[in-house]
Amino acid sequence: MRTSKFLLATIKETPADAEIISHQLMVRAGLIRKLASGLYSWLPLGFKVLNKVTQIVREEMDKSGAMEVVMPVVQPSELWEESGRWQGMGPELLRFQDRHERDFCLGPTHEEVITDIVRSEYSSYKQLPAILYQIQSKFRDERRPRFGIMRSREFIMKDAYSFHKDEESLQQTYEVMHQTYCNIFSRLGLDYRPVIADSGNIGGSTSHEFHVLADSGEDEIVFSSDSNYAANRELAEGGLASPNADEESLEQQTVDTGDATTIDQVSALLHIEPTKMVKTLLVHGADKEGNRTDDLVALLLRGDQELNETKAQKLDGVAAPLHFADDDSIKKTIGCPPGCIGPQNLSIRIIADHSVTDLKNFACGANTEGKHITNQNWSDQCKFNDSADIRKIQEGDPSPDGQGTLSIKRGIEVGHIFQLGKKYSEALNATVLDENGKAVVMPMGCYGIGVTRIVAACIEQSHDDKGIIWPENITPFHLIVVQIDAHKSDQVKAYSEQIYADAQALGLEVLLDDRDKKTSPGVKFAESELIGIPHRVVVSPRSLADNVVEYTSRSSGEKQQIDKDSLLDFIANTVNSQTSD
Repeated sequence: MRTSKFLLATIKETPADAEIISHQLMVRAGLIRKLASGLYSWLPLGFKVLNKVTQIVREEMDKSGAMEVVMPVVQPSELWEESGRWQGMGPELLRFQDRHERDFCLGPTHEEVITDIVRSEYSSYKQLPAILYQIQSKFRDERRPRFGIMRSREFIMKDAYSFHKDEESLQQTYEVMHQTYCNIFSRLGLDYRPVIADSGNIGGSTSHEFHVLADSGEDEIVFSSDSNYAANRELAEGGLASPNADEESLEQQTVDTGDATTIDQVSALLHIEPTKMVKTLLVHGADKEGNRTDDLVALLLRGDQELNETKAQKLDGVAAPLHFADDDSIKKTIGCPPGCIGPQNLSIRIIADHSVTDLKNFACGANTEGKHITNQNWSDQCKFNDSADIRKIQEGDPSPDGQGTLSIKRGIEVGHIFQLGKKYSEALNATVLDENGKAVVMPMGCYGIGVTRIVAACIEQSHDDKGIIWPENITPFHLIVVQIDAHKSDQVKAYSEQIYADAQALGLEVLLDDRDKKTSPGVKFAESELIGIPHRVVVSPRSLADNVVEYTSRSSGEKQQIDKDSLLDFIANTVNSQTSD
């Protein structure tokens, strides 16, 4: 491709609404253009990258035994009403009516549609397992689209669904998909981690997220230093040893603490480390149907720890989403304001985090305004009903598998796999006949990859102050040939054309910057670095006079003078070999 015939839509200015580097560089490099809030057009350069990502995803999915389909973006309300998600999905589901006043939506996901297909086309356990996937546009009416294509309203996703005769078969396919995802992200050249995750409103039990490590990531992910343990921080487990489990119990005392109500204030006043304090948080409970009640539940944490709300709202009898008690409810139930609450003589349910169950001689609220207790110990008057892991993991905590310590990094979620169980197949009555001729509901798996998001995540992970640095497998072009002063030198033009043709013959995608004298060398160099092409060859009258050309590696910035007679061998051995890795 020649730049004189290619829409190289680079711009110098950074868009005012571009908050993160991938959004800035995708616009500046001419990959995308904004149409409306959360809606983007893909320009030729960006579309080339997007197609390469799509092809890698498709190839690995096909290797896994999955079959590709395409399902409608527009979906009838009847299917969503069958699954119970027509109302439950909320405003992200864009609903509308056709000219006959029938209700439809733009699909944010396709569990209902794929289940409808399978219940119609599959009848016997002998046809299972079945894995069907598509690579297609989705629409979610985000309240606040931001970060360019990272959180847009319309996006391209690879979504796959598997159907099984039993849970054992589902587990086997889940493991295949886990490995398939690892293969995909490895081929894409990404530094990624699979982590244990929360299934969210999709449903199911077991799930893993796949995160690209990047400082701009919205999620916090936790890794062990010495093992493969990794989890989203919302679900990460970890144990803390008690700082004083071996101490002899001391005589408790009730002390005046006045206006000191926070852990830091009470710790400073009483000269007690937060590690030897217990804080009590009050949240609303839930009835057997999961509805929030006025009953309060006390959650106990060590003073230096934070509550993990995702873990807490999964507890039986605790309202989800988590709802903290207001001051009036606390005073009515406990008899004192917040900041003075402790576990002694509480008449409500108490759930203690594992970090406090072995504490001795700790400080806590006395359930009286302006009072705290020191040297408190667990007893008949001070006890908890249950213990659970409800704290947020911290940097340096011991790994739950006993191997090493935990580190916390930020990640961008680019893939998520779920064991859905029978949530959708049961609701839509998707059954097959088993070995005994009995109709059984098929357990399901769900496997998603954000194809457009991968492009942004790659840029977040791989860029510098000059622009994008593409991995070899998804770069829009492998090599750019920049000719300088070709209008003054027929030799420059002829040799540039020769490199262009010879490199293409090697199977490389080559961009020949053949723009005329109106485009300066400095602009050509800056644009080649901005768009991130991995390899650059510069042909100029001066270099040809010395029988060489200048080669630059985009990733390292290293420049080399290559003898022009050996350039093709250099390209074959350097550029082509890296591209084939």
